[in-house]
Amino acid sequence: MSDSPAPLWRALVSTDPGRPFVTSYDDLGDRVELSRATLDNWVSKTSNMLVDGFGTQPGDRVAVALPPHWQSLAWLLSCWSVGAAVVLDGSGGVARDTEVAVADPDRLTEAQDGGAEEVVGTSLDSLGMPLKEVPAMVTDYTVEVRGHGDHFQSYPVDAGEIALEVGERTLTGAEVVAAGRARAEAWGLAEGDRLAVVVASDAPLTALGEDLSVLTAAVVSGVPLVLTPAPSAGDEERFLKRLATERVSVVYGPAPEGEATFRRVD
Repeated sequence: MSDSPAPLWRALVSTDPGRPFVTSYDDLGDRVELSRATLDNWVSKTSNMLVDGFGTQPGDRVAVALPPHWQSLAWLLSCWSVGAAVVLDGSGGVARDTEVAVADPDRLTEAQDGGAEEVVGTSLDSLGMPLKEVPAMVTDYTVEVRGHGDHFQSYPVDAGEIALEVGERTLTGAEVVAAGRARAEAWGLAEGDRLAVVVASDAPLTALGEDLSVLTAAVVSGVPLVLTPAPSAGDEERFLKRLATERVSVVYGPAPEGEATFRRVD
């Protein structure tokens, strides 16, 4: 079994590239579904952009200041594919003093002030549309990435190297994968499951677990993800219909007392 996230992802894609991997809903209810192969195309393009466009090397650090979204999943998998460490600010802001920082429009100014050598902005539009305004010295992700290659050969990455930093905490690639395996086993994720992650559209990536193990659990088990905001008042019935339409069997999201919880709905 692989001890690093990138080869684990590559193995999943090669097994059944046409199978859905992530379905994203925004606050307006717009839906986008990406297969393993389609998400991997974004991963490859982003990896090539990091290496060829920004000179990213194994051991570099990339601040990812995005909410849970199909684009943020592409960034996480791309960082691990090139051997870079994903750096998350523990308070949901933008980690400072990294080689690259990617942020949504709400955190783009903070990213510009954070000391990164390269700053990338993304609109997080469900269909990948460009930023409405591009500040000076900022790269528009969805414009720049399209010009890069569709295939990327992941670097051989030492599983003992740092793959994730969250505040003062660091995890190696092996520890990131182990956390995903543990979560998948604890939740009993298996063939036929679909995992809904109920999360606010402006939540930090740590909503996927402080160790991002919700993502890696999906990669380990091959279970598709459904990213959806919680229902607003009076919208509960439509939300439940959404879960039924998506054939969701497992739900991860905030409990009434505020802490994330897991439950089966099948």
